[in-house]
Formats: sequence, C-alpha cells, structure tokens
Amino acid sequence: MKDSKYTGTGVAIITPFKNQKVDFDALTTVVNHVIRGGVDYIVALGSTGETATLNDQEAKAVLDHVIKINEKRVPIVAGNFASNNTLDLCEKISNYDFKGIDALLISSPAYVKPSQEGIYHHFMALQEVSPLPIILYNVPGRTMSNMSWTTTVRLARDSKKFIGIKEASGDLIQATRIIKNRPDNFFVTSGDDEVAMAMVACGGEGVISVMANAFPLEFSQMIGAALAYDFTTAQKINLELYDLHKWLYIEGNPVGIKSAMKVLGICENDVRLPLHPLSVENYNNLKQEMERIQRLIA
Repeated sequence: MKDSKYTGTGVAIITPFKNQKVDFDALTTVVNHVIRGGVDYIVALGSTGETATLNDQEAKAVLDHVIKINEKRVPIVAGNFASNNTLDLCEKISNYDFKGIDALLISSPAYVKPSQEGIYHHFMALQEVSPLPIILYNVPGRTMSNMSWTTTVRLARDSKKFIGIKEASGDLIQATRIIKNRPDNFFVTSGDDEVAMAMVACGGEGVISVMANAFPLEFSQMIGAALAYDFTTAQKINLELYDLHKWLYIEGNPVGIKSAMKVLGICENDVRLPLHPLSVENYNNLKQEMERIQRLIA
C-alpha cells in the first residue's frame, strides 16, 4: 500500500532572507501559513528553498527550525540531498542526524548527464545507506537529463526504499506510463504546478507545489477535489489560479514565489546571487494577478 502521508498537496517551502541572512521569524510564518492552509506535508530545502546557496550550517539550522515550528503537525521531507558525486552523497547520508524527518527527496545527478544505467546505480547506492524512505525527483529542466519512466519503475520494483517520485518533466505521457507500470506501494506526484490537476486525473497522488507557498488553501482544495473525482471544482480552481504561473516563473524559481510572498506581507523578496529579485515590471504584473485572485476567493 502507498504511504498516504504523501497523498495530496506537499509544498516546497521557500527559505526567507533578510539582508542576505536567513530570516527565521519569516520562516516561522511560512511554516504556519502553509499548515493552516491545509497542506498535507512540507518539503524543506528543495530548489525552491535555495539550498544551493546555503552552507551546511545554514541548511541544518533551517531544517531544524522547520522541524521545531512544525511540532509534528505534518510530515517533513528533506530536499537537501542531491549531488553529482555518489560516494560523497552516500557519506553525507550515512553521517546525518535525521531526527524529525520523515523522508528524503533526492533528484537525479545534475550537470554530468549520466546514462539511465548510471542514474539507476546512483539511486541504488543511496538506498543502501539511507535510513529513511526516498522520494525520487525527476527534474530535467535543472539536471539536464531525464530519468526515463522505465528507470523509475525499475527502481520502484527493485527497492522498497523508494516510495514515490516527484515527476517534474512536465510530460504527462511519461507520468502516465509510470502510473500504469509502478508497483502498488509507489506514489506519483507532480513536480509542476501547471500540470498537477491533470496528473491527478491520470492517476497520480498529488503535487509538491511552489504556488502553495502563497495559496496553500486554494491549491490544496484543487488537489483534494481532483483526488475526489470532483473535476468540476478542480477545474474551476485550476483556471482561477492558472495565469499566476507565468509571473511566478518568468524570471525563475524561487524569484517569483518570493515576490508573491512579499505581496502577501509574509517575507521580503530577497534572493541570493546568482538569482536576482524580480524586475519592477514583472513584480507589478505578478501583484496585479495576485490581487485579481484574491478578489475571486474573498
């Protein structure tokens, strides 16, 4: 049986900064905001959390803070376990204190463009040392290599340590082939907000969302309706939110979602180089679209 903890809406939370330092007060607000909004679990220190710009001490402090503020209200998935150096990552996992963490989200290796066989053996090495279940993460837009559906299904069948995949290829054909051929205990969740409802309609279990940082209630309601086969409601919410996607990603993630959180008064829109804050023109467009959505849902 699939782990029901990861059915529904997960949210890849941002790491708020203020004057280039981690803003722990704002991080507290973010965690409480998404939980009160009804998300089913939190992913901390993913790419949306700007993990690549945090040093090890900062990353540990962020994760510890999220665990503390969460108070076991929802499961926590740690996303700061990705590397193109398999041996180094195995050592990191072997020596890490995972208290308070429920699962790991691990993307396939970036930059080196491994073969499917290389990707398979990379993950098989990680599952040997991981004390926690692993959610695979296929995000070819960042890694520059796609993990094929056959590799995903092979991993799912060869180790029970792999409990699901965040499929962010945007390819519904690939996602559907995974859904059709996976073992019963393996879930498939969308890594792209724009196709999240459609992936649920194809048989997926939900989403790990960026937009749910800003609109956790509405995104959770949309996914919940889709999972309940109420596609009239799901489609309505999806279309109400849909135009915001353009402005969230027009200058990259998490640049857009941090500006959205600033519009909501939750935190500053500070990012760390090489990311740069949203341009004034696009910020104003994003704000205008958010205000339209807020009028709709008021």
